[in-house]
Amino acid sequence: MNGSKRSSLFLSGFLLSIGGAILFSTKAIWVKLAFRNTGVDALTLLSLRMLLALPFYLVVAWFSGKKESAIPLSKKDWFWIITLGVLGYYISSLFDFIGLQYISAGLERLILFLYPTFAVLLNTWVFKSTISKIQLFALAITYTGIGIAYYAELGTIQHNEHFYFGSFMVFLCAVTYSFYLVGTGKMVVKVGATRYTAYAMLAATAGVFIHFITQAQWEKVNMSSQLWWYSIALAIIATVIPSFLMSSGMKKIGSNNASIITSIGPVSTIIQAAIFLNEPILMEQIVGTFLVIIGVVLIGWQTTRPIN
Repeated sequence: MNGSKRSSLFLSGFLLSIGGAILFSTKAIWVKLAFRNTGVDALTLLSLRMLLALPFYLVVAWFSGKKESAIPLSKKDWFWIITLGVLGYYISSLFDFIGLQYISAGLERLILFLYPTFAVLLNTWVFKSTISKIQLFALAITYTGIGIAYYAELGTIQHNEHFYFGSFMVFLCAVTYSFYLVGTGKMVVKVGATRYTAYAMLAATAGVFIHFITQAQWEKVNMSSQLWWYSIALAIIATVIPSFLMSSGMKKIGSNNASIITSIGPVSTIIQAAIFLNEPILMEQIVGTFLVIIGVVLIGWQTTRPIN
């Protein structure tokens, strides 16, 4: 591949990834608006999100599975696709939605953005990868940034007794999502990014629906037009479109480069939260966000370096 084609490929992958990251970052905004203006609970909102996204993933799963180049999947492959899908987009998302009921959108995105550090630690533990000095330094910077931002947020929780619970839920979301990412890195190579994304989302949707049905939530739902619009935005703008943008970008420039580009996510969320939710932008929050982004970029850059 010559230089111009390589540059064009990277540029297209960069634009796809950054577009996906920004759209993904709107998720917390739509969720907070839905909670504030409709009184919907976390499980119901998550179920509506998956219900409205379902047709898109069904179509993609059908066409990607029909391609002649599609490799037949073994029972083991199906097991991991279902397990990772349920973990990454059902359990992880439920933790996130619950947490967003009690903490700000900006802090949620910062805590959630710890997942690359957990992925590094998970790779070290499971696959016996070594952590370099730069990665250790990056981890220290990242957690320092989270600590600073979290400390600033403590000054705003006088009337929120569930702040620590909400923070812990988002923390669990980051942990479970890191398991999903590590597993995804292995499965995408075999299954294909688009096909894997569709199958994993379908598995997650099944898990969410089973949970919703067993909880008998439908009778309690007040299905206003406002709730439908928030759910549609959450499903299409913050889920379907960015999931395929990110998978396409990842295919062009690699998962590590794509993960570095998603560092724009916390900044995007903080700015949107200030505009649409009237959340204050604190100086400590800016400093903490800056440190987190530096740490994540260092981790991604070190991961992409060739091993001599």
